[in-house]
Amino acid sequence: MSARRQRRGPSWRLVWLLPAAVALLAGLGAALVLIGLPAPINGARLPEVHGMLLVLSFVGTLISLERATALRRWYGYAAPMLLGLGGLALVVPAVPLLVAKSTLIAGAAAFVGVYIPLWRRQYDAALLTQLLGAGLALVGAILWLVPDSMAHVLPWIIGFVVLTIAAERVELARITMGPRAGFWLLVHAWAMVAALVAGVVLPDAGAIVLGVVLISLTGWLVNHDVARRTIRSSGVTRYMAACILAGYVWLALAGVVLLLGRPDAQPQYDAIVHAVFLGYTFSMIMAHATTILPAVLGISLPYRPAFWVPAALLHISLVGRIFVGDAWGIPQGWQIGGALGVTALVLFVLTALFSAVRAATSENHESTREISE
Repeated sequence: MSARRQRRGPSWRLVWLLPAAVALLAGLGAALVLIGLPAPINGARLPEVHGMLLVLSFVGTLISLERATALRRWYGYAAPMLLGLGGLALVVPAVPLLVAKSTLIAGAAAFVGVYIPLWRRQYDAALLTQLLGAGLALVGAILWLVPDSMAHVLPWIIGFVVLTIAAERVELARITMGPRAGFWLLVHAWAMVAALVAGVVLPDAGAIVLGVVLISLTGWLVNHDVARRTIRSSGVTRYMAACILAGYVWLALAGVVLLLGRPDAQPQYDAIVHAVFLGYTFSMIMAHATTILPAVLGISLPYRPAFWVPAALLHISLVGRIFVGDAWGIPQGWQIGGALGVTALVLFVLTALFSAVRAATSENHESTREISE
């Protein structure tokens, strides 16, 4: 019985990660092109779709796949399928851009559809917050239909990743956050929605209010998250806590920059984008990969000390890009920081693959030994 369990292969859900992986690699290739460096994956329109490839097609597919797994209904997998296909369509030049964008809209709509039955199953503040986040992703995808609209799309997809990840932290640390955690999470969620709506009419005021909400939300999360205590532990617990707390630092920095108003200037825009989507979002992905991906994909992904290397490199890259490049106006800091950021994400993927393969090999050897005995 034990050997039979160990011989069970990865879940079929692993297939949904293939288009997400293409979106990640294409998005990173576009990132290199945008900072003036050669890229192994290149294309005429990749720089234009760089942000949505990484946020909706990669991050959106990961989160929607995890939520579809929790829903346990066949229709839930329409969201990761469409978001992944939308990413592939963005990469393939033969597919009209309007078709690719429309596919992402369909995927975002299906993503909202995943949360509705989950929320009906359990009327929970964290789930309602994630439902709001998915709705913001859908609004952002629709707004992206307008040419040259990325500056208008940005606040909505910031709201998507911030609310979704914050709500998942509340889900995972509900006991330590106290009985009113859901209430305060929703207060921040609705305040963020109000800021985004206000920003449509008053962009500067909306950006400032969004910055205040991000700073307040970060302060509340840091004050209540168990990561403040587990950072004193060792091994995977300390690694996760370090990634989580570092992510909060970058989210707070994005909030501070937004206090300057709508990010029309390139350094301000660049700092906000990379503080939120690299510093906060990818740091949180690094923190939770060894616990969430095994549950979703049916694989072993044990923690190894090597995971510290890409995590540390990610934050070093952001210091170079945001403080040296954006704040001090030194182009080399911006370029070197960008290249290090791409390296950090590729290295993290390779480290995760190595860890998973080593674990699978060890399990196969153990199964073979048990059968022979």
